Amino acid sequence: MTTSHVTTHILDTSSGRPAAEVAVELFAQRDGDWSSVARGVTDSDGRLRNLGPEQLSVGVYRLLFATGAYFAREQITTFFPEVALTFEIANADQHYHVPLLLSPFAYSTYRGS
Repeated sequence: MTTSHVTTHILDTSSGRPAAEVAVELFAQRDGDWSSVARGVTDSDGRLRNLGPEQLSVGVYRLLFATGAYFAREQITTFFPEVALTFEIANADQHYHVPLLLSPFAYSTYRGS
């Protein structure tokens, strides 16, 4: 399997488990507008390895996570119906892993490896 230029991994810190079956969409910013590049769903390990192309150009991107639908399936009330993470690809030769640590009332992220 080919790995995408951008990958993600979601951990539900409230349950201590990966967040499976979360819809994720990747957007690129071009001339001030956002356009969809790719979309996918996390696997049983909360990972999305095949989101988008193998190569993206330098620029600003956004990952949009459908967290509300995930928590609704878990029958948990959440404050965040979606999480949008905006980041910049400054070097087109590097891989970008953008993990999401998620709970019903908080989230955090970092640049992974």
